[in-house]
Amino acid sequence: MSAAPELFSYRQYWAARLLPAPMLPMSRAEMDALGWDSCDVIIVTGDAYVDHPSFGMAIIGRLLERQGFRVGIIAQPDWRSADDFKRLGRPNLFFGVTAGNMDSMVNRYTADRKIRSDDAYTPDGKGGARPDRSSLVYAQRVREAYNDVPLVLGGIEASLRRIAHYDYWQDKVRHSILLDAKADLLLYGNAERAIVEVAHRLARGEAIGDITDLRGSAYLRRGLPQGWSEIDSTHVDEPGAVDAHPDPYEDTTRRSGFSRDRQSVEPQTPIAAEAAPTETLVPFPKHRPRTEPSTTVIRLPAFEQVKRDPVLYAHTSRVLHKETNPGNARALVQAHGDRDVWLNPPPIPLEMKEMDALYELPYARCPHPGYGNAKIPAFEMIRHSVTIMRGCFGGCSFCSITEHEGRIIQSRSEDSIIREIETVRDTDEAFTGHISDLGGPTANMYRLACKDPKIEATCKRLSCVFPGICKNLDTNHDPLIKLYRRARALPGIKGIRIASGLRYDLAVESPEYVKELVTHHVGGYLKIAPEHTETGPLSKMMKPGMGTYDRFKALFDKYSKEAGKEQYLIPYFIAAHPGTTDEDMLNLALWLKANGFRADQVQAFLPSPMAMATAMYHTGKDPIHRIARNSPDMPIPRGDRQRRLHKAFLRYHDANNWPMLREALKRMGRADLIGNGKRHLIPTWQPTGTGNAQPGSGKSFRTQHTVDRPRPAARGNAPAGRRGKPGKGRSQNGINPGSPTGRGKRR
Repeated sequence: MSAAPELFSYRQYWAARLLPAPMLPMSRAEMDALGWDSCDVIIVTGDAYVDHPSFGMAIIGRLLERQGFRVGIIAQPDWRSADDFKRLGRPNLFFGVTAGNMDSMVNRYTADRKIRSDDAYTPDGKGGARPDRSSLVYAQRVREAYNDVPLVLGGIEASLRRIAHYDYWQDKVRHSILLDAKADLLLYGNAERAIVEVAHRLARGEAIGDITDLRGSAYLRRGLPQGWSEIDSTHVDEPGAVDAHPDPYEDTTRRSGFSRDRQSVEPQTPIAAEAAPTETLVPFPKHRPRTEPSTTVIRLPAFEQVKRDPVLYAHTSRVLHKETNPGNARALVQAHGDRDVWLNPPPIPLEMKEMDALYELPYARCPHPGYGNAKIPAFEMIRHSVTIMRGCFGGCSFCSITEHEGRIIQSRSEDSIIREIETVRDTDEAFTGHISDLGGPTANMYRLACKDPKIEATCKRLSCVFPGICKNLDTNHDPLIKLYRRARALPGIKGIRIASGLRYDLAVESPEYVKELVTHHVGGYLKIAPEHTETGPLSKMMKPGMGTYDRFKALFDKYSKEAGKEQYLIPYFIAAHPGTTDEDMLNLALWLKANGFRADQVQAFLPSPMAMATAMYHTGKDPIHRIARNSPDMPIPRGDRQRRLHKAFLRYHDANNWPMLREALKRMGRADLIGNGKRHLIPTWQPTGTGNAQPGSGKSFRTQHTVDRPRPAARGNAPAGRRGKPGKGRSQNGINPGSPTGRGKRR
């Protein structure tokens, strides 16, 4: 992995003498009070401005401020005209545009494409404060306001739309957002390194069009740069029959792309596709020339091809996910008409000292005072929580964290985390002594990494824990146990809860960690996410089997009893995930009943852009494995009727769902499960006033809640009438709406 300049090693810009600001200004009056005649950078965001390190605009704004730049914020502007985008005047360097911590479409619509009435990132949770496809709309208004100012896109919405992508809400493949937004540059993933480099280079007088070498960036160009070589994506991932994964630990920096010996591969059938005029798929060559990874670009099938050809779309998804390791990823290029979208390799992860410095910038740790007494729900959720790491190597196919933050875990030091806990304790008047979370995308990946940096730099596995835990993964939880103990011992700290999602297949590798967690950090209920009980959907989700859940539950129950506590596991499951059949959902319902679970709310799969499961949903093919024309189709619960049925199985106990379930059980030849005994799933009788909403009637079941919403925990294996405590929700098939780092991801 190539070295990167240390994040705070740049010579500060001249305006450093004027900084820092108590809050980044949102008006000209605030700029005047700070003595600013202009802003160097203006960040436009779809979220309310909260100056807290769990909010993207605050991290980027404070980081640029630390570099010596004057940064202004335009939060949730009126997008109906360009007027609101002029409130801070013309920035000297560039506009940074982001939809916010959440994708604006996920934020506004449920998994059933119904409009939400609220928005957790808006004062008092009011809905309608941002437009659909906020990044596009904001970019258009910025161009109207100041057409000659460089425009840089960032945030999760842009990050997940950096290439041609399937859009669930329009049910079609859309261009890279770069074209639609007419932006100069797109920064994907955690963009701290790139945004700092952009600011300093523009400040030195470099043109935005000349900044083409940044890792973690995407831009438009025509032609191949001098000195570069190009290989077709079908040479990297040879089209052919589905077969075993190649050796993920082969040193791919010494090979041209396909990692197995050519002689060991059976004859394959290349993908045959209708070629666009500017793109031709060629057969896999018998002899492959050596290429230098740092000057090699992989040409993906063109937009025009993936738009009309599902097989090529699935193939593209697989290649993109294979090229996400910063240690060996190569640049990618995809034609859109006569222009190419060029994606540079992913950013180099931050070192621990950089993470420490980033999270210890002078955040006010509160919303902008202009919001008065209004409550911002997302802030209230994470106000007393502390981020300890970012990234996730789980690779769940439905989750957006890996595509955005990467698989390499970036952890803060124990001392830095302790200092932030002390800051919360000493400065927040609302603090009562309870830390609501020490976590990140996953609670228990803190400081976990590959045992060998050389293996890590050359690995192309999609997950470190699927289909089993990699033998090269260090699963030592001792640093996390030590952190928990030190944090609990701080004066004034009465309790610490772990609210981030737990990867229980990792936890069982450290019984001592499970004991520590269960004894001190569970408040009666612990949420975990098996996601399903059946092998079919689990294999498409890239999740472990229920045997691992059983092992964890045994440890959980054992240590709860030893601690003298009555505690319960709350498992979550996804309905209508690609690869799930009606029979799979029936078996899950039978498991739920056998184990005494009655879910208060259910979650349905939401196809977020660029996720592997979304490629499955759109194409019916499985990009976890090699894609070919003869690759088997997988079951896709696509229509409203089937998606409602799958959710109904999760709430088999709800009388409103019984008519639909009776009809389905009869059709499936399982009418034996209809009856009034304990062995039956649903009864023959129907309570008065229930069961009126039928599939396709247009009426909504009161239980239709989705995977990407804040919601209370399910009720299961607990005393009758006892409910779980309110839990953190999810925004984007895995990302908590209270944190850009994904805190709260269900594992």
